[in-house]
Amino acid sequence: MTQDPAGSLLSLPPPRLATQALERLAETHWSLTGTLHPLTSERDQNHRLDAATGPFTLKLANPAEPAALTAFQTEALQHAAVAAPDLPIPRVIPAMDGRSIIATPDGALRLLTWLPGTPLAHLPRTPDLARSIGTALGRLDAAFASFHHPASRHHLLWDIQNATDLIPLTPALVPDLKPRITAVLARFASHIAPALETLPRQVIHGDFNPHNLLADPAEPNRLTGILDFGDMTLSHRICDLAVAASYLIDPADPTALLLPLTQAYSHANPLTKKEILILPDLITTRLVTTLTITAWRAARYPENAPYILRNAATSRAGLDALTDPATLGPALLHACERLTT
Repeated sequence: MTQDPAGSLLSLPPPRLATQALERLAETHWSLTGTLHPLTSERDQNHRLDAATGPFTLKLANPAEPAALTAFQTEALQHAAVAAPDLPIPRVIPAMDGRSIIATPDGALRLLTWLPGTPLAHLPRTPDLARSIGTALGRLDAAFASFHHPASRHHLLWDIQNATDLIPLTPALVPDLKPRITAVLARFASHIAPALETLPRQVIHGDFNPHNLLADPAEPNRLTGILDFGDMTLSHRICDLAVAASYLIDPADPTALLLPLTQAYSHANPLTKKEILILPDLITTRLVTTLTITAWRAARYPENAPYILRNAATSRAGLDALTDPATLGPALLHACERLTT
């Protein structure tokens, strides 16, 4: 059998367990009853559970997800809750028998606290918001620096360090993008990947995008939620910032949000000079990753294409705007150096 180029987690559709079955599981294991509301997800089946005691998030993992990987994600949340207790991350709610994860034939089931707020994708992106994002991510990565797990070394196609693995998916790209993306991937293989290997590695969140971050619309520069820890992996610390930055590029002025984002991150979790200078290339690589994977998945699952492609337009605009990464690196470095002078 030919191995799927995207791997089983990205190649299989999310589970589709009946609502009644999920309700029975929630009552059996957590003694909770209420109304389930489906949530969108790339790989899993997630619901908001409105119970008498308040809302919760009920997560059914993709059955292709190894048990060790689910444990890794769960234990990372528990670690961060202790290491950085004031960060707005979901808390894992144990079942009545004390288990954090309930194994089912349809996937691993977990219950998390519900976090209030509006996704940043629906709020104006300002320098103050970029600073809040940078600070939160810097503090989260600082917390994860002391977290270790044997399943953290799993391969994830979304991880920037694996960008060359995107090549088999490039036929799904629209014709005007394919040559450009192929050139970016070639540069990554020849120049960026070797330099990346010398930079700090640790567990990272991996998907600090505006759909995974929440804020209060009445106080839109204060984060109220950090969601979706399903892309965590052992990677290079600077890749986490590159992911966040790839969604904060103002086409009219690419530095407008990137400067405060990078400054705030480095203030919370100091970056090295090499990390900052390589950041523009990593941002470009993440944009290419988003465009390639989403094009491939949308072609494969047209019924879920609107959700899969929700970040494609922003990524295309960001790629078009980053025309001079060679000057962006020194500008970011200068902004961060001002923090220590």
